Amino acid sequence: MGSLGFWRLAQADPGWIAAVDPDGTEHTAGELLSRANRLVHGLRELGLKPGDGICGLMPNGADGLTLYLAALQAGWYYTPVNWHLTGPEIAYIVADSEAKAFFVHERYAVEGARGAEAVESRFSFGAIDGFRPVADLTEGRSDALPEGRTAGATMHYTSGTTGRPKGVRRPLTGLDPDDAAELMTSLLRLFGITPGRPNAHLVTSPNYHTAVTQFGGTALHMGHTLVYMDRWDAEETLQLCERHGVTNSHMVPTQFKRLLALPDDVRSRYDLSSLRWMIHAAAPCPVPVKWAMFDWWGDCIYEYYAATEGGGTIATPEGWKKHPGTVGTAWPMSELLIVDDDNEPVPAGTPGTVYMKMGAIQFEYKGDPAKTAASRLRDYFTVGDIGYLNDEGYLFLCDRKADMIISGGTNIYPAEIENELMVHPKVADAAVFGIPDDDWGEQIKAVVEPMPGSPPGPELAAEILASLEGRLARMKWPKSIDFIEVMPREPNGKLLKRKLRDPYWEGRDRAI
Repeated sequence: MGSLGFWRLAQADPGWIAAVDPDGTEHTAGELLSRANRLVHGLRELGLKPGDGICGLMPNGADGLTLYLAALQAGWYYTPVNWHLTGPEIAYIVADSEAKAFFVHERYAVEGARGAEAVESRFSFGAIDGFRPVADLTEGRSDALPEGRTAGATMHYTSGTTGRPKGVRRPLTGLDPDDAAELMTSLLRLFGITPGRPNAHLVTSPNYHTAVTQFGGTALHMGHTLVYMDRWDAEETLQLCERHGVTNSHMVPTQFKRLLALPDDVRSRYDLSSLRWMIHAAAPCPVPVKWAMFDWWGDCIYEYYAATEGGGTIATPEGWKKHPGTVGTAWPMSELLIVDDDNEPVPAGTPGTVYMKMGAIQFEYKGDPAKTAASRLRDYFTVGDIGYLNDEGYLFLCDRKADMIISGGTNIYPAEIENELMVHPKVADAAVFGIPDDDWGEQIKAVVEPMPGSPPGPELAAEILASLEGRLARMKWPKSIDFIEVMPREPNGKLLKRKLRDPYWEGRDRAI
C-alpha cells in the first residue's frame, strides 16, 4: 500500500511533532515509536499474544496514545476506559474485556485500584499501591520494531443506556499495521481531509470515546499533529487553534453553544484562518446555532451521524446549507434503511426507525448475542433512532425511539423542542422528556441549565416559554420548566436523560 500509518511515518521522519500534551509538552514521532515498541516487547514477555486485550484508564495525552500505538501494531484489542466510572463499573469492563494487562494513570488511582481485581498484570503511570510502574515493562527493552507485527483494534464499550455497557468487537484483519491504519484514513478522506503537514488535529474530548479515538488516531496516521486538551474550555479552544495552526477537530454542538456565548472581543481576538475541517456529531445541533457557526468560522463545518457499530452519513457545508437540519447522505460504503414498526420500508418524508449497514463489515456486542441480534434487521443494524429521508436521500433525525413522548396519543419528539429552547440566549443547555400525566399519559417537562448571570425561576421560565410563540405548536410546549445547575452530559455530548427522567417516574409501573 502507500506511505501512511504512524509507524511508517515515524521511521521516515522521527523529528515530526506527533503529539502535544495538555501542559504543552511536545513529543516527536520517533520518541512515541520507541515507547510503543518497548511496550510491545515488554508485554510479549508477559505472554500477550495476538487477539489478547489491554485496558487503559488514562487522561488525554501521549501516555494513553502509547498504549494505543503498541496494541495496534501487536494484534491486541485496546479498550480505553471511561474515567468517570466507579471502581465496580471499571472492574466490570476490565473483566468483561478479558484484559491481560491494565494500565492506570495516578490521577485515577483510587477507582483504578478498585477496578483492577480481575487482572493480575497492573501497571501505573505514576505511583499507585499494588501496581508496577510502566518502566518495569519498558526499561532495558529494545526499541526496535517488533517482529511479526499484525494489526490490532480498539474495542470500545457502548455507554450502556440500558443495562451493562457492551464491548463492540470486530474481527482482527491480519493486515500489516500500517496498511490497516492507511485503510482507516478513508474515514477522514470522506470529509476531504488531506494527509501530511502542516496539519494539526485538536482533541477536545476524552479519548475513551470511540469517535475521539477514531478521528484523533486516524489524523495521526495521516501525519497530523495531535493537540490534546485536558478539560474543555471555550476560549482555550480558540487559543490552541491559533497557536498550533489547527486544521481539523471533532466537536459536539454543546461546545458550539459555549463558543458562541463568548464575548465578541474574545471571539475576535484569535486568528482561526487555519480551520478547514471542523467536524461535529453525537447530538442534534440546533439550526440557528449551526448558521451562527458558519457565519463565524466559514464553510469548514462538517457533520456526520454514525455509531460505534459502524456505518453512517455525512453532511458537507454545501449539503447542509441546501437542507438545513440534515445529518447528511449515506457514506459511499454505507446504506440507510427506514422502516415502520413492522420492519417494512417507509416512503420518503415518513419517520421510522433508522437502520444502517457498512459494506460487509460486521460486529458483535461481546458476550451478548441477544443484544447483537436485537439490533439487527438482516445485515442492517440500528441504535434506536427515529428519522426520515427526503426525496434526495438526505437523512433528518427526529429522536431516539426511547425518548419519544406519547401525549394524548400523539407522538412528540423532544429533540425538536430542545432545539427551539437552545436558541434562547439565556439557555446554556436543555433537556425535554415525558413525565406521568393521569389525563394525557405523559406531559412534556423541560429541564434547563441557565446561562451564567441568568437567575433561574418563574420569570425566566415564562420568558423561555413565551419565546416559543409562533415557532412551535402549543401542543409541543413544555407544561413546566425546572432548572438545573449543570446538565448531566457525557464529555462526548451525549445527554444522560435517564438521570433527569427517573425521579419523575419513581413508583410508577413504567420505566423508560
